[in-house]
Amino acid sequence: MTQPRPRPRSRIRTRLVLSHLAVIVVGTVTLFLAVGFVAPGAFDAAMGHSMAGMGDMMGGLVRSAFQDAVQTALLVAVVAAGAAAIVVSLALSARLSRPISRLAEAAQRIAAGRYAERVPVSGDDEIGELAASFNTMAASLEATERRRFQLVGDVAHELRTPLTTLDGYLEGLEDGVILPSEATWSLLRGETSRLARLVNDLQELWRAEARQIPLAIGPLDPAALVREAAERFTPIAAGRDIAIRVDVEPGTPPVLADRERLGQVLDNLLSNAVRYSPAKSEVRLAIRHDAPEVVLAVSDQGPGLTEEQRELVFERFYRVDPSRSRAMGGSGIGLAIARALVELMGGRVWAASEGPGHGSTFSVALPRAG
Repeated sequence: MTQPRPRPRSRIRTRLVLSHLAVIVVGTVTLFLAVGFVAPGAFDAAMGHSMAGMGDMMGGLVRSAFQDAVQTALLVAVVAAGAAAIVVSLALSARLSRPISRLAEAAQRIAAGRYAERVPVSGDDEIGELAASFNTMAASLEATERRRFQLVGDVAHELRTPLTTLDGYLEGLEDGVILPSEATWSLLRGETSRLARLVNDLQELWRAEARQIPLAIGPLDPAALVREAAERFTPIAAGRDIAIRVDVEPGTPPVLADRERLGQVLDNLLSNAVRYSPAKSEVRLAIRHDAPEVVLAVSDQGPGLTEEQRELVFERFYRVDPSRSRAMGGSGIGLAIARALVELMGGRVWAASEGPGHGSTFSVALPRAG
C-alpha cells in the first residue's frame, strides 16, 4: 500500500505570502528613498520666494517640519498599506493554494489505486485548465486499468476452455475411458492449435501496440493488394455461396504502407466479413481516394452493428455474438490487431453501420504517397 507523503515543509501559501511581503518591503524602501530625494527639492521649488523671506533659521524649521510630516504620513500609509496587503495576500494565496492542494491530495489517492478520483474544476483560468487536464488524465488511467482487468479476465476465459478440454480428454485417455482414435487426436490437435493461435494473436497485438513491429513502409498500389486479397478469399466465400466484388475508383493513387501488414489487415477484415455474412450474399471491397488519404472499405450484408457496438468492436476480445464467434473460431483479437497495425502505419480505421440487420462497413484510411 502506498504510504501518504508528508506535508511539504515549504508550502505554496507561505511562499506566496512571503513573496507579497518582499514586494511590500521593496516598494516601501523605494517610496522612502524617492520621497527623501524628491520631496525637499519639490518643497523648495513650491515655496519659492516665501522661503527666502523667512531667513535661514525659519526656513530650516519649516523644511524640517515638512519632512517630519511627510515621513509620518508615509509611515502611517505604509503600515496601513502593509496590513491591507498582508490580508489580501493571505486571502489570494489561500484561494490559489487550495485547488493546488486538492490536486496534490487527489494525485496521492490515484497513486494508491483510486482511479475514480476527480477534482472540481472552478474557473477558466490556468488552475481550472490544470484541474480539467488532471481529470482527463485520471479518466484515462481509470479506463486503462479497467481494460487491464478486462484483458486478464478475457485471457483467462479464452484459455480455460481449450485447457479444460485437453485436460478432460488426456485424463480419459490415461484412465482408458476414451480410446485413442483419429477423431480424438484430431480434436486434441485442434485445441492445441486454438491455444497456439490465441497466444500468437496476443503476442502480435502486444508488439503492434508497443510499436515493436518493424515496418517497410513505402508506396504501393492499393488496388493490386485488394484484388489479391479478394482472390485469396474467393474459394472460402464460394463455399458459402458468397460473392466478393471489387470496386476501385479510377485514378486511385498509391498509398504509404507496409505491404505485408496491410495485407494482414485486409485478410482480417475479409475474414470477418465472410464469417458473418449470410449465404447468397455479397462482400464488397471498395477503394476511393479523398486527398490526402486513400480509403479501403470492406462491406458485408451481415447482422450489422449498433452505435455502442461500433465503438467497442475494436476492443480486445469484444464479440458482437460471443457464442457464434467462438463456434467459428474467432479469438476476438483480430480487429484490435488491425487497428494497431493501421495506426502504426500512420492511418486510421473505423466501423460504420446503419444498424442491426443492415450490414457493416469497415474502412481503413491511409496517407497518399507523394
